Amino acid sequence: MPGGGSALSIPGVNNPNTGANFLDLSFILDVAAAAFTDKEPLQSGAHDPTRNGFNLQQLELSIGSVVDPYFRFDANIVFSQFGVEIEEAYGTTLALPYNLQVRAGQFLTRFGRINPTHPHSWDFVDQPFAVGRIFGGESNRGLGAEVSWLAPLPWYVEVIGSTTDATGGATARSFLGATSERVQSPFDLQLTGAVKQFFPLSDDLSLMWGLSTATGPNPTGYRNRTDAFGTDLYLRYRPITQAHNTTLITLQAEAFYRRRQVPGDVLTDFNTYAQAAWRFSPRWATALRYELGTAARGEDGARVIDPLDPDWTESRNRVSANVTFWPTEFSRLRLQGARDHAGWRDEPGYSLMLALELVTGAHGAHAF
Repeated sequence: MPGGGSALSIPGVNNPNTGANFLDLSFILDVAAAAFTDKEPLQSGAHDPTRNGFNLQQLELSIGSVVDPYFRFDANIVFSQFGVEIEEAYGTTLALPYNLQVRAGQFLTRFGRINPTHPHSWDFVDQPFAVGRIFGGESNRGLGAEVSWLAPLPWYVEVIGSTTDATGGATARSFLGATSERVQSPFDLQLTGAVKQFFPLSDDLSLMWGLSTATGPNPTGYRNRTDAFGTDLYLRYRPITQAHNTTLITLQAEAFYRRRQVPGDVLTDFNTYAQAAWRFSPRWATALRYELGTAARGEDGARVIDPLDPDWTESRNRVSANVTFWPTEFSRLRLQGARDHAGWRDEPGYSLMLALELVTGAHGAHAF
């Protein structure tokens, strides 16, 4: 250095093995052709096919890198026909003691199983309508911070807590939604908690069970709040003890209970889905899903009009089935049909979708 001084050594900065040299980039394209019998299909997911003809579900740019020995950076930027949005962009700590980890930035909350995932990891073309009804088409996410702790127990137990903005019509519709409310106290934030447990039942069979809760303000009155509770179950069978057997069978289910304070009443509703997927060869799989959502009820148990979904005056159920073909691990074709019966409509609606997914670049493994 000038003056004969020595270079300042900062851990990770002068190390060639830093995030600058290991930036993982990938593009994921999801497009679909769809046909609906309903003029106004009840699709609630922002990435769902929503109209007859061709649909661009998303073009996702996924970015990930270890920044230094202390932090990792991840981002998901989504391109659509109508603009670009930052879906997620956050940093994660890598070296905290006591089995602790912190995330900060914009992220999908870890409520349940399907909420924190992206379309390329789904077993179906569209999102379960429970997520869109409770949180919004983009799933529950926001700017904030999250702390997770891996408990020192004989089985895997992770405890998670986060605080995020409670605004967003497509990300927090049961909370402050599309309003322009500003944070004036901690009561104006959304709080989310979850417990994730994993049980290896055998070499071939494993079970994951989770409990989740979220609470935050809603705009219907002073200090009125919304509470959401959920439980999720995931059972996975893969006979790794049998040579050359590529079978994979998964069972997944979630249940959601929502409670919302409104002027003069407290509204509650129940939503659930259950699905089974069977990958019967390296390139082929099939899946079946059932969904149910009840009408809102007041404190006296009677059905009431929900201001968020005024048409939802009866129960709704949807059955979907599909067949998936992977030419390679970087491409996927999926043919899916569904019957959607909403009690407030005269007849069930039917849909048929053919979806194509293409992945290029570095693509990490999906979370279990």
